[in-house]
Amino acid sequence: GLVALVTGGGSGLGRATVERLVQHGARVVLLDLPSSSGGQLAQELGEHCAFAPADVTSPEEVGAALAVAQKQFGRLDLAVNCAGIGIAVKTYNSKKDKVHDLEDFQRVINVNLVGTFNVIRLSAQLMSQNKPDTDGHRGLVVNTASVAAFEGQVGQAAYSASKGGIVGMTLPIARDLAPLGIRVVTIAPGLFSTPLLAGLPEKVRKFLGQQVPFPSRLGDPAEYAHLVQALAENPMINGEVVRLDGALRMQP
Repeated sequence: GLVALVTGGGSGLGRATVERLVQHGARVVLLDLPSSSGGQLAQELGEHCAFAPADVTSPEEVGAALAVAQKQFGRLDLAVNCAGIGIAVKTYNSKKDKVHDLEDFQRVINVNLVGTFNVIRLSAQLMSQNKPDTDGHRGLVVNTASVAAFEGQVGQAAYSASKGGIVGMTLPIARDLAPLGIRVVTIAPGLFSTPLLAGLPEKVRKFLGQQVPFPSRLGDPAEYAHLVQALAENPMINGEVVRLDGALRMQP
């Protein structure tokens, strides 16, 4: 019965989350870029899913996506931030005498960190209109960080900074929104089988999976989606960052 907004819902962790939520009786607004396969997925899932083409960094476009939630489904109970990008560039590569491009750094911060905050602030405004339950609960925001927030690898300065920012703002935003009965939780996935890793050769993917202590494999996006559902069902989890990584600690 919940109404959810899932960003980056056309692929990877976002797609698995959209599918699981709809399967378990939620209605979902799938937010993704116009060029994504989000529209096609929403069509396949039927009347319980609506596609809202948008860029998470645009206040107007995110606002329009939230208007879809309100118009089609009457409210918003859950916002899941899965939209994100990644690059791999050294701060300074002495062999190539190449300095990290500042615009590339800013772009990753803008999409991953600023985009996440943009969705949170506007979603909170809409959730605050909900009638609270007996616990005073009005809504939940789930963000996606990464183990790179804690153990960033070589070439991950921009990505780690963006995900570290998401970790850092989780508690203060949870405190900001506590009087409204809106929870904020962040998931920090390890190595998952997503489009971000899909481009790698099978041999490399297998090697990466073997780095995970247990289970020694890449994570399944369905396991991320399962955690989103568990967070929605457990009202005591708030202001926390949950690692979903099979006990992985990334090496340099």
